[in-house]
Amino acid sequence: MFDKLKKAFGGSKEEVAPKVEEKVEAAPVETPVETAPAEEPKAASAKPRIGYIHLSGCTGDAMSLTENYDILSTVLTDMVDIVYGQTLVDKWIHGTYAEEMPEMDLCLIEGSVCLQDEHSLHEIQEARKKSGLICAFGSCAMTGCFTTFARGGQQAQPKHESFVPVSSLVKVDLALPGCPVAPEMIAKTVVALCNGDMEYLQPAIDKAACSTGCGCDVLTNVIRNGLCSGCGTCALACPTRAMGFTEGRPSCDRDRCIKCGSCYAMCPRAWLPIKRIKEETGL
Repeated sequence: MFDKLKKAFGGSKEEVAPKVEEKVEAAPVETPVETAPAEEPKAASAKPRIGYIHLSGCTGDAMSLTENYDILSTVLTDMVDIVYGQTLVDKWIHGTYAEEMPEMDLCLIEGSVCLQDEHSLHEIQEARKKSGLICAFGSCAMTGCFTTFARGGQQAQPKHESFVPVSSLVKVDLALPGCPVAPEMIAKTVVALCNGDMEYLQPAIDKAACSTGCGCDVLTNVIRNGLCSGCGTCALACPTRAMGFTEGRPSCDRDRCIKCGSCYAMCPRAWLPIKRIKEETGL
């Protein structure tokens, strides 16, 4: 990149030199002004273009991102180019940016989608068109989480009564589970994107097709299939202590469960290829 810049600047100087004697105006007029803006966007395009959309949620995932204290400034300024958002930056539709959404390599969508919010519906459809990858950022975007319990009448927006996961309306390419997502998971995902390491991102890509978001799914898909090892990871991952243990096996308190899916996402046995195991063992 620097060699190209040197050659470009060097070439412009050689062309300008003979023109100085004939016309003094020709030296500073167009050539230096044209080369500078032509090279700047090329340097910016080398960094992944990231967008962040906040829908119906508590902003906990964005707060979790900021907890990467040691690398936060490096990630946000040197590693990525945030081109769209209304929390990390003030660039959004009908805001200070423009009426048109820019092209993005990755769009992080936090929160579920309210079917009564026309702006959210329009924004998510535009994001799908403009983004190379759509990431369901956190449990609300992935499963709906506690917003699925809403029936309207809440103080802020009483007319908002129907909330669905992002995947119910547009195709999701990868998902980061958690209520909120762990800071380390966010940082490592961004670094993997910058390095083009799709192998590292494969579990998040597989998770995009997962619709399990309840402690009952752990009971149905893990325990009843004889896969539980009693490690306790599901109970440790639960943010509301809905997952408990009885005689070394998990139990789910449905009154506490908020359908975030953290227990199932963190269970090491939930990732086992059950179909392949049954085929090979003849079960």
